[in-house]
Amino acid sequence: MTKATVIAEPGTYEIIMSRVFNAPRELVYKTITDPKLVPQWWGQRHNTTIVDKMEAKAGGVWRYIQRDPHGNEFAFHGVYHSLTAPERVIDTFEFEGMPGHVILETLTLEEEVGGKTRLTVSSVFQSVADRDGMIQSGMEEGSNESYDRLEELLATLKA
Repeated sequence: MTKATVIAEPGTYEIIMSRVFNAPRELVYKTITDPKLVPQWWGQRHNTTIVDKMEAKAGGVWRYIQRDPHGNEFAFHGVYHSLTAPERVIDTFEFEGMPGHVILETLTLEEEVGGKTRLTVSSVFQSVADRDGMIQSGMEEGSNESYDRLEELLATLKA
């Protein structure tokens, strides 16, 4: 499987990740905004994802809980600012284990040749230190694992 392209220019507050999926844009959008489908791809493969809340609308909130094989739980939450089907989702992202470090995410979906979709996420942090901490936490590896799982799920939904 392909890996995401990651751009993190030194000294900036932003990380940009992009990956092409072998699925139409409408299906990718549905898969990332459907609370029944999110647990099937979001997060690391060895963890279980629980969608505690997911109101995919402007002003709606979301909260996911990751449970590892030892029973430890890690929660993440945010607020949807804007959803434009099937092309854009703007929301916030906050790891509850480090409250106060809020990220503004803009996810865009662009149609590619051959029925593929380019997913690009711009994550803007409150500081360069926060951004660098996210990079050092293994964010790229974790995102690629989620994207691999998303690609696998999209293949089953297309069939």
